Amino acid sequence: MGLLVECPNCKKRTSLKADKCKCGTAVKKAAHKNYWIEYYDEFGKRRRERIGPSKAAAEQRYREVLKARTEGRYIQKDLSSKVELGDLCDWYMSLTEVKAKASYDRDGDSIENLKRLLGKRTKIRDLTEGKVESYQRTRLGEKSPVHPLSTVRPATVNRELSCLKSILNRAVRHGKLNENPISNVKKLQENNVRERILTQEEFERLLTQCPPHLEPIVLTAYYTGMRKSEILGLKWEEVDLEKGFIRLRGERTKSGAGRSIPLHPRVKKRLSRLAQAISSERVFLRQGNPLLDIKKGFRGACGRAGIQDFTFHDLRHCAINNLRVAGNDYIKIMSLSGHRTNSVFRRYTVVTEEELSKMKWLDDSGSTERIDTYMDT
Repeated sequence: MGLLVECPNCKKRTSLKADKCKCGTAVKKAAHKNYWIEYYDEFGKRRRERIGPSKAAAEQRYREVLKARTEGRYIQKDLSSKVELGDLCDWYMSLTEVKAKASYDRDGDSIENLKRLLGKRTKIRDLTEGKVESYQRTRLGEKSPVHPLSTVRPATVNRELSCLKSILNRAVRHGKLNENPISNVKKLQENNVRERILTQEEFERLLTQCPPHLEPIVLTAYYTGMRKSEILGLKWEEVDLEKGFIRLRGERTKSGAGRSIPLHPRVKKRLSRLAQAISSERVFLRQGNPLLDIKKGFRGACGRAGIQDFTFHDLRHCAINNLRVAGNDYIKIMSLSGHRTNSVFRRYTVVTEEELSKMKWLDDSGSTERIDTYMDT
């Protein structure tokens, strides 16, 4: 009873004390061998569990079994020794509540990378913290499919790690696993705060380079700060041109809370023109069909306008920052944008040197006065 080692050649199990297997393989020095534990359960029946390539994991599991038997408790079967990563991922993606997620397709992409690098036949018991941390390092060194001149970013790896943890945590809740073996793996530090905003001249130049179906979408994003998915899915029933508002229900927003978005006069005028030719419940169409994505078209418009390092989501930064510079208070802007915390909201504001040059100071008498930062000498 105790720990056994599986011969990598003939697959027979033998004692750890044995130098060689019966087939002649030197198991003590052999690589890629797996460990088993053998014990008698509370009913006196002999049991064996395949643990995997980690001797430390086998020793830990054996101690758990001995402790449970000494305390007279039921020896819980180690479910992670039977379940494979690929099967667990497939089960997760088949769940009804997972299919309803807005991030379902993104989860599918994450899972493909997880199975590719971690191995779809990998037993969950072998999914150690060290193996996942090695996965993180490997992914950071791979070429980014979105940004060909750079490698995969920490934010992408963090999303994949979150997906893996969600799979394991849900498996625990459904009784497929006893525990999440990588719950303590930490996310990578991200430095993804965007500080690219357009000047009004740059925006007008971009707008002139947009094809007809894209121009009203970019205009709406620049002035309302709505997310791309909210704009592309916009329906006329959500638009109140008379009172000048777009009203989104909770199921249409990232936070799950509905919100009202006031329309800039320029956006209201453009939507009114679209409303005159209503042919669908959707607001934004291309050749009569709803738009699924605009990434390629937007990237082309930026290129023709000579605007670099700018994404569609940066238009949301522009809208929020412009509203702040216009003098609106944070509560109103956060209500419009849907931000719930100040920490996230602050990531969307960019204070320029031009604004800082208008800083107010206390003069020598203690009263407030305007002193220009850039003074003639």
